[in-house]
Amino acid sequence: MIKKFANPLLIACAVVICASSFIFSKEIASVYKVDTAQSSVKWIGKKVTGEHTGNVTVSGGSLSTTKNAITAGTVEIDLSTITSTDITDPTSNAKLIGHLKSADFFNVASFPKATLVITSSKLKSAGVYDVTGNLTIKGITQPITFPATIQTTADKINATAAITIDRTKYDIKYRSASFFSDLGDKAIDNNFVLNVKLVANKSNEKL
Repeated sequence: MIKKFANPLLIACAVVICASSFIFSKEIASVYKVDTAQSSVKWIGKKVTGEHTGNVTVSGGSLSTTKNAITAGTVEIDLSTITSTDITDPTSNAKLIGHLKSADFFNVASFPKATLVITSSKLKSAGVYDVTGNLTIKGITQPITFPATIQTTADKINATAAITIDRTKYDIKYRSASFFSDLGDKAIDNNFVLNVKLVANKSNEKL
């Protein structure tokens, strides 16, 4: 009788042990909500004759981490809040912002938000990660990878990054030398930069 039940008993024990190991070894993700009051985005756009700078508001988002590495997340930017910080004349300032919000650039009336969906991050060096995801501007989504300095604790994530974006990939071709000739000193650089500071606080939300 002992021999008849020995093998089934051993098999049952093995199944229980394997199942328990899987349950306890499963990585648990932590969720962090983006603190919009503490987060910021500063933009830089360059042209032949100089550059313009300004701010735009982070309007929401969340990040999830496993073993302190960001594995997923969404960050939203409210393009209707775009401002200029380099032009002091109110009339000229308003003219630039109105143009940036127009169909020549971000077409804010139809596409008020830009969204970054993070799909993974890979440790590059101490505290520096290559972040990969998909960026949507004007309803157009393109893959993107950029380096970011990220500090993660049990309660908070602090991240900074300088993200270079080719505007022509999002159908923003106004005065681009890649599409128009004879622009001379009126040409605008295809790339613009977003200097991002992101703060996110630990949430009780479950994935």
